[in-house]
Amino acid sequence: MSVEQLEGPESREREPLLDFPLSRRGDELPQECAWLREKAPVARVRTLTGDPAWLVSSYALAKQVLEDERFSLKDTANAGVPRQYALTIPPEVVNNMGNINSAGLRDAVMKALSPRQKGLQDWLRATAGELIDQMLAEGGPADLRAGFADPYSAAMHCRILGVPFEDWRRLMSGLDVAFMTAREPFADSALNWYKDVGYFAEQLNAQLALPAEERTGLLGRFAELKEADPDSAHLTDDMFATVAVSLFGAGAVSTSAFLVLAVLALLQRPELVGYLRAHPERMGGAVDELLRWNLSVGDGLPRIALADIQVGDVLVKEGELVLVLLEGANFDPEAFEHPDELDLERQSPRPHLAFGAGRHFCPASALGRAHAEIALEVLVERLPGIRLAVPAENLVWRTGFIKRLPERLPVAW
Repeated sequence: MSVEQLEGPESREREPLLDFPLSRRGDELPQECAWLREKAPVARVRTLTGDPAWLVSSYALAKQVLEDERFSLKDTANAGVPRQYALTIPPEVVNNMGNINSAGLRDAVMKALSPRQKGLQDWLRATAGELIDQMLAEGGPADLRAGFADPYSAAMHCRILGVPFEDWRRLMSGLDVAFMTAREPFADSALNWYKDVGYFAEQLNAQLALPAEERTGLLGRFAELKEADPDSAHLTDDMFATVAVSLFGAGAVSTSAFLVLAVLALLQRPELVGYLRAHPERMGGAVDELLRWNLSVGDGLPRIALADIQVGDVLVKEGELVLVLLEGANFDPEAFEHPDELDLERQSPRPHLAFGAGRHFCPASALGRAHAEIALEVLVERLPGIRLAVPAENLVWRTGFIKRLPERLPVAW
């Protein structure tokens, strides 16, 4: 739906204003964003499944929803609730995710997600260098997504989980189905989840078979818990494996998609590649601005209202679906001065919402930042002449997926 169509008679109480999601391109801000923020910051929309939802597009209201625990993420998986897209995760897998509350297990996960664990950052830098060596040996043009972003992101998650890197292609290919957004459930989505749960259960048992001093990654810690922690006695192999599946899936797809779109943003502004090469000490701030700028989250952050709650001019009723439009909030001029400028020296008093907010603020945010900073440092150092090898309008953007993502990112140097 165009902005011109949106300007028609307004009936925002119950009739949908527009269909959601918006554009699937990750290199252009959807044209509806500014209109929504100004005219209908809490807008009635129709989701992919045909369900009604409230789309929240201003920074202040997005922050309110994300920080108010009466807006629930967990309850978006309940039966009978309105959805942004069909639930394709098997119910027992969803239940496994919700049943894991052992303090020892939580500690193990948080330690695995720390970017400060011994040797990790040096290893990431070496891995990035090896992947660029392979690209240089093969010559350009090369697909930066297939040759760098995907294997680099998968490598990090294989290491932190304790599984062989040689399995990365098999694990990444499963994400194409696991994070597909569909109008209706489809049978083989469950088969895909079971396949990966089975893989990680096998890897857990492989860690259990090793001497304690040879165990690695999160699955190695899970093996120790399984043997020694009575608080974890109720956890089955499938429950441990479900945690690993969730961390690999959500982590690898998010870090790779962000990195691809961050590189694309830089390639469309070549002077910024030179800036980062000349000022590597400013990479942390640059990554933060690229996170604000990033359009990889294509379907909004979902929440179910657990009570009647006033959001702006709208009373959201208990049981209704609310979607936070990150590209609305992160480009809100009320929160960020000149938000349409990619300013790598930006000093903002307000944090972007790329990692969410409130109790569901991404626990891997520090790891994600380190992942991106190291990747971009190595890229601009090793490939100072990197450029987009095809016209931007010829990039093919994936549809029906949880992320905005180009199928390929051809680059030359």
